[in-house]
Amino acid sequence: MAANLDHLAQLLQATLDARHHRKAETALREEAKKPKYSLSLLNIVATDAQPSNIRLAAALAFKNFIRHNYVDEEGNYKLPLDEVVTIKQELVGLMISSPSTIQTQLGEAISLIADSDFWERWDTLTQDLVSRLSTTDPKVTNGVLEVAHSIFARWRPLFSSNALNIEVNHVVNTFGGSFIHMLGVADQQIDANKTNEKALKGWLETMSLLTRIFFDLSCQDLPPIIETNLQPITMVLHKYLSYANPLFDEEEDEATPVEVLKSDICDALHLYVTKYDDDFGGYVQEFTSNVWNVLSSVGPQKRYDVLVSKALNFLTAVASVHRHAQIFNNEEILGTIVEKVILPNVTLRESDIELFEDEPIEFIRRDLEGSDTDSRRKAATDFLRKLLDDFEVLVTQVVSKYINHYLETGKTDWKAKDTAVYLFLAIAAKGAVTAAQGVKTVNSFVNVIDFFQQHIAADLVATGGEPIPKVDAIKFLYNFRSQLSKEQWGGAINPLIQNLASPNYVVYTYAATTLERVLFLTDDQGQHILSRADIQPYAKDLLQHLFALVEKDTSAAKLQENEFLMRCIMRVLIVVKDGVLECGIDNILDHLINITNVIKENPSNPRFYYFHFEAIGAIVRYCSNAPQVNLFSRLWAPFTYILNEDVTEFVPYVFQIFTQLLDLNKSGSMPGDFKALIDAVLAPGPWETRGNIPPLAKFIAAIIPKATEEIVKENKLEPILSIFQSLLNGKKTDQNAFDILESVICSFPASVLEPYFGTILTLIFTKLQKSPSDSYKTRVASFYHLVSARSGEAGLGADYFIKHAETIQSGVFTPFYLQVIIPTTREFARPSDRKLAVISYSKTLVDSKAFAERYMKGWGFTCNALLELLKNPPKVSAGAGDEILNEADVDDIGFGIGFTPLSTCKRPPRDEFPEITDVQQWVRDFLKASDQAHNGLITKYASERLTDEAKAVLAPYLT
Repeated sequence: MAANLDHLAQLLQATLDARHHRKAETALREEAKKPKYSLSLLNIVATDAQPSNIRLAAALAFKNFIRHNYVDEEGNYKLPLDEVVTIKQELVGLMISSPSTIQTQLGEAISLIADSDFWERWDTLTQDLVSRLSTTDPKVTNGVLEVAHSIFARWRPLFSSNALNIEVNHVVNTFGGSFIHMLGVADQQIDANKTNEKALKGWLETMSLLTRIFFDLSCQDLPPIIETNLQPITMVLHKYLSYANPLFDEEEDEATPVEVLKSDICDALHLYVTKYDDDFGGYVQEFTSNVWNVLSSVGPQKRYDVLVSKALNFLTAVASVHRHAQIFNNEEILGTIVEKVILPNVTLRESDIELFEDEPIEFIRRDLEGSDTDSRRKAATDFLRKLLDDFEVLVTQVVSKYINHYLETGKTDWKAKDTAVYLFLAIAAKGAVTAAQGVKTVNSFVNVIDFFQQHIAADLVATGGEPIPKVDAIKFLYNFRSQLSKEQWGGAINPLIQNLASPNYVVYTYAATTLERVLFLTDDQGQHILSRADIQPYAKDLLQHLFALVEKDTSAAKLQENEFLMRCIMRVLIVVKDGVLECGIDNILDHLINITNVIKENPSNPRFYYFHFEAIGAIVRYCSNAPQVNLFSRLWAPFTYILNEDVTEFVPYVFQIFTQLLDLNKSGSMPGDFKALIDAVLAPGPWETRGNIPPLAKFIAAIIPKATEEIVKENKLEPILSIFQSLLNGKKTDQNAFDILESVICSFPASVLEPYFGTILTLIFTKLQKSPSDSYKTRVASFYHLVSARSGEAGLGADYFIKHAETIQSGVFTPFYLQVIIPTTREFARPSDRKLAVISYSKTLVDSKAFAERYMKGWGFTCNALLELLKNPPKVSAGAGDEILNEADVDDIGFGIGFTPLSTCKRPPRDEFPEITDVQQWVRDFLKASDQAHNGLITKYASERLTDEAKAVLAPYLT
């Protein structure tokens, strides 16, 4: 055992080394298949003799192991029961005794276990936690409360349900009394230890955790025990909003336990004023006064940043409740708010300027997107905009005075001008500021264009001087991009592009991100403000310069640092489409491949490499058949290296791009090199990573029609169908299963499918009996129509389906058709699905012997269903799927947990009948010709099996 632990510790240490981490992670995955792996990791975490970084790595590995291996999709344990029991017995005590960094990882693991087990399969946990609380040792108590909070915090984002209410009530009944008691204990201990810094910190942390649990317990409904004790609880909250202790006065940068506690209190107050105003409304005015005093008493130091943000968020919540908002409806009060609260928190501080100069990428991320830490500027802006919603004229008048003052001062002080511009940005925008459009609605009492022309435009074109005014000018364009017309953008685009040549990191990054958003921008008719023709003259030089900026530092970490530049490269390539062939396509591919080769060694920025592969996807989409570029040969070597070395982060992207190359290959055959991948994707290994499943399924679906002979000859159809079966059994992978199955149905004749079709139907019918989702029923109906529509040369059709269904169980087809196919088809939304259903129904009416002779009522139902679809005939354009979707949100990528599709590699909906473009005319021609060929048989069936109303609707299709 000791030798095994030493070996695991060595592997964990190797994962921390960029040179060896990939091999170490592969070795760890093999170790994870061995018995008691999870307990070995916990042993390493619990070993004080181990270095802290290895203990932390073990805790992280344990959390990730639990995420993927604790339970299956049905909630059944994947681990042996004795291992599960031991984990639960050991984990809570281990977390309580561990350092805070390790506590965080173990807390997340406990939360994952609680998702499946708490509370019914872990009903002793809450009482166990209560029994461990200490009234004298804050370290033990804080460990217990950390565990409790990690479990209870799961409730915050959830919608109310009976099961959730039962769980919360179980916790409140078991934990509620101890929670109230510990509030009193912590309060007394803080008073008793006011001069003992170590103990005081511990008990202040206890009070913070209790405040967070107060939020947790109240996030769904107001528990009776809290409602009963609300008045004494509010007294404690009032006390600690005003609390101060000289022991913490010297700190400048890091928030002390006092600020953390006050921040947690503001969070709880925000919840109560938003959710429980009937019960809490009487306390709001006094708390508003308290929070105002907090904001008035803190300085500009970074230690107060989170507290200021939380306090402003509370005031924003107060302003959102009409009866409380009236306390702000006064010009003098608003002036005081602007002067005492807004201005101090939107004015640039020295720490902001230091961040601008020393960590420019972090400055950009915080300013453009927010960050994990709360921003004073954003919170102050949100508060001001909420006041603007209620008192637009008054707020505009008050703030405009300060804007004019700072504009005047700004003639000689650029910091003052920055404040003026920020205040204008805050009051000019109304409603949501979207990532796609920026500011869509503006304050009617200001003129955005005039302000830009009079006060900002000069900074956009200025040379030299301070960089922040130039950043402000570019950001103004970024925010108000929807307010400029095409003509106005025509004048602004040149200065914007010229700012890409700035030596300042923030300036050229802002210019790149603004250019990217403008290229994405559309008008109300969906037309791009700047078209391909507008950007094509700049494209070649623009791309070369952007690549030069990205590759300025060739280390893996620095090269992938700036996702904004890569996003701009991606957008230019999407907009110019095949115009990239005029921009030196080989050189552009050289850059992209070089970047791939560098960052594959240590992928560290998911956003960057998402946009990077989108850029490659754009070239594939628009240039794959261009004679002057062979994308297969250019991409094969770097991409197969990624697969061979199992660069987990990149594998899903590689298969998406390979799929796109196959889809766009007009030869109809499979490039020789791709044959080597068939065995690889049929092996179980790649499917073990959940993020690989969607692109792997689409890759198999793309390769099947190009390799039908090899698949049959080498007996690979059965392994493919085994993958289909495995995916069909999963709740989250059944859609991917149908991607593969539909490709199989479209690629092989009935004679090849015959040995397997009955088993396929058995699997599908079995899952239909287990409360299937609507999306599952939609795919089943689409699958049926695909089989039904492929009568004729393929040898399939409705009768083929019926024959195999009735072999499974006599009489099963009738309820399947009437209860699943017809009602589900009626709800089809995609034109391609509706088109397929029209063809299927039409061929059933004409070709099906079973419907003609056995299911005579079904023939009438089918005809009525067809006529219903034809009331709104589907129109599927030949270029369906050509439009690029907006890229997916990549703020929280985690391959192995989820999957982020490349929009440039989006596959168009399957259309097996592309020659049919006018569906209604096709039905008319098909039914008329069939009726004539069968001597009026369709007309005869219609007269016998349809109502007079239906016959009248059908008549034009037969004459």
